[in-house]
Amino acid sequence: MRDLFDPSIAPFRSYEPEVYRLWGWSGDSTCGCFYVPSKVDTHSLKVIVSSGEGWDHVSVSRKNRCPNWLEMDQIKRMFFKDDEVAMQLHPEIANHISNHDFCLHLWRPHDGSIPLPPKEFV
Repeated sequence: MRDLFDPSIAPFRSYEPEVYRLWGWSGDSTCGCFYVPSKVDTHSLKVIVSSGEGWDHVSVSRKNRCPNWLEMDQIKRMFFKDDEVAMQLHPEIANHISNHDFCLHLWRPHDGSIPLPPKEFV
């Protein structure tokens, strides 16, 4: 994951009172809340980033709909390094938790790599 104080990311960090109320601080180089303008329309994407317990995690949400492919790609490229693979997961029903109807997630394990199909399949 990129350093969250990177000049291309840092201007989007949220210092709103709501962030302090929820977490008690605005984050550091590995975690934080960001409001990123969508490249698709005039609305912002709420992005919550964390890194811990062996995983990088980025949640992306909008107020009125789920982020689309272009927005998820925008966020992946913004928060992850060019040589890192990140994934969206669709867990089995028993482990599925949804706290926000319009939120999607990107994950990257710290140890090991994500298996990929042959390049020509993608």
